[in-house]
Amino acid sequence: MHRPSRYAPDTLSRAPHWSDRAACRDAEDLAIFFPEDFPRGLVLLITREAKAVCARCPVIEECLQAALERPEPAGVWGGLDKDERRAFRRRQQRRARRQRARKRRGGGDGAAQTVTAA
Repeated sequence: MHRPSRYAPDTLSRAPHWSDRAACRDAEDLAIFFPEDFPRGLVLLITREAKAVCARCPVIEECLQAALERPEPAGVWGGLDKDERRAFRRRQQRRARRQRARKRRGGGDGAAQTVTAA
C-alpha cells in the first residue's frame, strides 16, 4: 500500500479508489482482459468473457474514462476492447470539433441569439 505523501505515516491508509470496487478484482484469471495474448482463434471468445465481467461492474464508467484518458493501448477496459475504444474516442473528438465549429459560426447550442446594435 502506497502512502499518500512521503511525510504521511505508514499507518495512514490511502483514499479509496474507484478500482477498489471493480468486478475484475474478483475475476479468477485477469489474463482474459488482455485477449490479444491468446491464440487468434480464442480472441473473440475471451473478449466476450471479459466483457461479461465488465457488464456487471459497478465502476464501468470510471474504468472506461480512465482508459480513454491514458489512452490504454490494449485489453478490455470499461467494457470496450482497444478497437472499440479507438472508435469511441474518434466519435468524441468529431463531436467536440462539430460543437466548436457551431460556436464559431454563432450557432451556439441552438438557443436564439440576441443581436445588440452599437
